Amino acid sequence: MTSASIRPARPSDLRHLAGIEDAGGVLFEQHLGPGATAVLSAAAPSGGERDLTGTLLVAVHGGAVVGFAHLTGPDGHAHLEQVSVLPSHGRRGIGTALVGAVMEEARWSGHDVLSLCTYADVPWNGPFYRSLGFVEVEDLEPFQVRLRRHERALGLDEVGRRVVMGAQLRRPGRRP
Repeated sequence: MTSASIRPARPSDLRHLAGIEDAGGVLFEQHLGPGATAVLSAAAPSGGERDLTGTLLVAVHGGAVVGFAHLTGPDGHAHLEQVSVLPSHGRRGIGTALVGAVMEEARWSGHDVLSLCTYADVPWNGPFYRSLGFVEVEDLEPFQVRLRRHERALGLDEVGRRVVMGAQLRRPGRRP
């Protein structure tokens, strides 16, 4: 169970987000090998850049921001753009709590599906999302095709198999 609280990001939180995302890079390098270093070494977007689109939620532990999730709405769809937790706070349920909060936000915003792009075989990516009810998507929406094209251009596919995943969301007052 997580000891962090999840809440909407405040302006003062934004300066922490890029550092949280960048801190996870070493874990990817350890898992995906030395080729991941070049592909994943680009600096993460700043919190200010992320704040321009979508919804930002943060995980706070002991007064410090230790994780975040970025929900976007390309072409009117709900898409989980990024989830990051400081490695020192990993394996405490914080990522699960962040994804759950994003799912709830998307559901209350009227969406029936939440999508994301991820590495299929990295334990804290594909298997983690599968454990939360996400499945691989074969028939991609146009925005997902664009996202995957952009990821390929960045070289993300060179170090591991990337997939689009989606989870069904049940909105309150609707039958399953």
